[in-house]
Amino acid sequence: MFTYVLSVVTVIGVIIGENRNPLKSLAWVTVLMLLPAVGLVLYFFFGRNIKNKRMISRRNKRRLRRRERYKPSRRAIGALHEPAHSTARLVAGLCGAMFYPGNALRFFSDGASKFEALLADLKGARTSILLQYYIFEDDSIGRQIADVLIDRARSGVNVRVIYDHVGSIKVNPVFFRQMKDAGVRIYPFFRVVFPLFSSRINWRNHRKLTVIDGRIGYIGGMNIADRYIDGGSGFGVWRDLHARITGPAVRSLEHSFAVDWNFMGHPLLVSDYIPEAGEGVPASVQIVSSGPMDQWNNVAHVFLRAIGSARRRVYIQTPYFLPTESLLKALQNAALAGLDVRVNIPLRSDSMLLVHASRSYVSECLKAGVKFYFFEPGMLHSKLLIVDDDFASMGSTNFDFRSFEHNFEANMMIYSREANAELTAIFMADLKQSRRVTSAEWKNRGLLQRTVESVVRLLSPIL
Repeated sequence: MFTYVLSVVTVIGVIIGENRNPLKSLAWVTVLMLLPAVGLVLYFFFGRNIKNKRMISRRNKRRLRRRERYKPSRRAIGALHEPAHSTARLVAGLCGAMFYPGNALRFFSDGASKFEALLADLKGARTSILLQYYIFEDDSIGRQIADVLIDRARSGVNVRVIYDHVGSIKVNPVFFRQMKDAGVRIYPFFRVVFPLFSSRINWRNHRKLTVIDGRIGYIGGMNIADRYIDGGSGFGVWRDLHARITGPAVRSLEHSFAVDWNFMGHPLLVSDYIPEAGEGVPASVQIVSSGPMDQWNNVAHVFLRAIGSARRRVYIQTPYFLPTESLLKALQNAALAGLDVRVNIPLRSDSMLLVHASRSYVSECLKAGVKFYFFEPGMLHSKLLIVDDDFASMGSTNFDFRSFEHNFEANMMIYSREANAELTAIFMADLKQSRRVTSAEWKNRGLLQRTVESVVRLLSPIL
């Protein structure tokens, strides 16, 4: 009994000593005090901190920088209008992300068109394929992509694949073994082997990106799964957002993959050419990688700056709305200042726990003037932030604690009026299929529903 009590007290001391977000620390301390046995298990699996540990050595980081032939110009960032200018400067100072003008983007708001384009580009690969997804399903589209990867590997193309072990844990290992046997270098990220490495389960690689021949890149929120095409079971539609990119910013996607590949124990991948832009919407771009090992919560900081410096509008699409306290206040401040602040979330979700947690934040946002729209046709899985006319962000990061603090994420920061207009058109099209919630309607929710939301909200910092 003494050892048990000592363990609980020791863990509480560790949590307090780490000086984490007070809300998160309080949530853990509350669970440990009320349910000590459950709390210890949960902390072992989900509560440990790996912040400020290195994903890549300083030596290898220098190697990547030395092979970067693109020379950034201060004039490029300086030409941006506020608030995009201050956001781009923050990104550069926050994580050293290169600012790349002269790119071409193509956006996909449905899985069918995205996978059609991706398959065509994969089939055309001549030298290398770098492919990284949180989920790589053994279904129709998964097998189509696997067949192309196998074919390209047998043709002499260097094919490297990273999938998240927990995200793809339901997939039969034979599916991945077939690719490996054919010459595809495919590995799971942070493989979870019980019980020795079970604490890894909390740190998931949520990135979804591809680089083909070093000249074509893909980044966004779509995993490799049929549901992005047919909606899957229980949803008529599974809406998400992805982008194809050509131009110098593809180098940044390559760097992101190289860091993860090296972190998994493989040799560092380096190249020194500058891709050229193809057809698409012109845009300047910064790629922001974020993860639990970073000193700062990179994407959360960028969002906070972008929202805080907005002058006209802030539009958000996210499957799960669990903002940090600072981001919640930033949205409320923007709405109270008279800006047009809109949040688009799904009416139905793939996680009822996160639905309840997300809805617990709606009331206080509505009071400040934030407009909420529930997407009705199916699951809204898109992760999009639009600020004014010059800045947008899309990628793998949900607007929640897990994405900001626990997951390895990748987002594309876009500085382009043309791209902003196209993304705004996609956002508005989704709003036409969504129902706006009024304050009066929200107040009339049942007592049981409000109670459940409030209770689940207590756990939102550790969900």
